[in-house]
Amino acid sequence: MSKKDPNDKSGRDSHYATLRRAVRDAKRERGEIPTPALRKRDKVPGWKGPQLQPDQVFLYGLHTVRAALDNPARKIIKLLVTQNAFARLELPQADALPYTVEFVSPQDLDKVLGPDAIHQGVMLETRPLPVRRLEALKESPLLLVLDQVTDPHNVGAIMRSAVAFGAGALITTQRHSPTESGVLAKSASGALELIPHIQVTNLADALQELHSLGFQTIGLDSEGPAPLEGRFAGEKVALVLGSEGKGLRQKTRETVSALARLDMPGAIKSLNVSNAAAVALYAARAHLARLKAAPPKC
Repeated sequence: MSKKDPNDKSGRDSHYATLRRAVRDAKRERGEIPTPALRKRDKVPGWKGPQLQPDQVFLYGLHTVRAALDNPARKIIKLLVTQNAFARLELPQADALPYTVEFVSPQDLDKVLGPDAIHQGVMLETRPLPVRRLEALKESPLLLVLDQVTDPHNVGAIMRSAVAFGAGALITTQRHSPTESGVLAKSASGALELIPHIQVTNLADALQELHSLGFQTIGLDSEGPAPLEGRFAGEKVALVLGSEGKGLRQKTRETVSALARLDMPGAIKSLNVSNAAAVALYAARAHLARLKAAPPKC
């Protein structure tokens, strides 16, 4: 029997390379480092996205898929996964799972998801999450509402911030807003499974319904009459943000309880909508915490 050469570093190097890749992937999932730009040689000529049915959703990425598998409200159809990714998901044996598991190569997933998807060797076919209604939000003190924010990357990042600051739901419009998708879920990095995503047909009507449920609705506008910190009133707040460029629509501006701006002393007076959402959520959470800590009125 041959002895292992103590000077042979190939196995050790391979082990460390695997660890480095796992750390790098985790940072990308959390948004701490950017996803690498698509190289020209990676493009697949003539590739077209899969034609999904209305009740069909493809999710991908280790963190996104793991969060979906842990969500009891998520109906799983099939898991397509490489052997390496299956090990990293830390699941029971494939034949012990209550859904179909199909072992594939990374190239197989590239053919389905396309060259832009950082799938990390895993894709999940599922049904959309159950539809939620506004009346179910009576007990939540903080909501986030988006007025036709169209970019799924932005909506995913906003969803993640909403979960981080304990918002009870994310409310968007059915038109001119992204639906549940792999891109949205990947950008949300698991948050899609942790917060109700409610889509409404008429935002003005939805805001009026929130008023009837006791919410103060505050529209964020760079030209708002007062800083956000001075506009809070009451124990239930719904923050309303508009799309980049257009901002809030006129009907939305007329319907919210109040308009406010983020007070920024620097030379730049506007933020990316996902950054603005995080700042506004922090301010709203601080307001609600002060109310909770205040002594009761006699």
